Amino acid sequence: MKDNKPTPKWKLKLHEVIYEADTPAGKFFDVALLIIILISVALVMLESVPEYFLKYYWEFYVAEWIITIIFSVEYILRVISIKRPKAYIFSFYGIVDLLSTIPTYIGLFVGGANLLFAIRALRLLRIFRILKITRYIGESNKLMEALKNSRAKIIVFLFAVLIICIIAGTLMHLVEGPEGGFNNIPLSIYWCIVTLTTVGFGDIAPVTPLGRLIASCIMITGYGIIAVPTGIVTSEYSKATSFKKPIKNTQACPVCNETKHLDNAEFCHNCGNKLNA
Repeated sequence: MKDNKPTPKWKLKLHEVIYEADTPAGKFFDVALLIIILISVALVMLESVPEYFLKYYWEFYVAEWIITIIFSVEYILRVISIKRPKAYIFSFYGIVDLLSTIPTYIGLFVGGANLLFAIRALRLLRIFRILKITRYIGESNKLMEALKNSRAKIIVFLFAVLIICIIAGTLMHLVEGPEGGFNNIPLSIYWCIVTLTTVGFGDIAPVTPLGRLIASCIMITGYGIIAVPTGIVTSEYSKATSFKKPIKNTQACPVCNETKHLDNAEFCHNCGNKLNA
């Protein structure tokens, strides 16, 4: 359903700068925001170093509030620049933007909010809009389709692996017993999973000849098992071919905030409203 109420020119211009990257102003905004995000993430990492935190506590504090204010203003501008704010607020980036802003405010009332700062790194995904690496986005869509088509086979495969781990873990518990560190069946199954995936923490190891023989068979089996899901996904990925021309349009609908429009699209494919010129 179209929204016939005209949108103010200032709001269209603001939307074009904030949500799109086809204009110099839009590219500048995204690049500037990306730099601020990188600085923010770097400050969060440096702040976790006790020596730096004690020495530059005040500088970290001031810089964090400056960045938080910038993110807060950006979030507000994104909300007011579209006709349907819920389309942005409840979107993936909308939630990430909110979570990257509120920790500083929460820190005024509750301690330990610094852990939420790391979520700002997710905002670096906006770099794909700036560089227009749409061919990679298209490839990721094909990969997701391949994973979706492979899920039934992978589930069956994982179920079979789980059965192998239960049987082998139980057998190792009977062979090695508590004397070899295999105190119970769940612990033995844990060891089998670690061994079968070729991780090998080394916290538990068989000591009897028979136990080592079983462990060797599990290790060799692990190499073969690792290749199975890769082959399943690769087979499905080869089928997920697409002959469509990659979309390089970065326009977002000023009403519903929908993206991925065709290159020469004039109207939103989701709500039918006119896109920015």
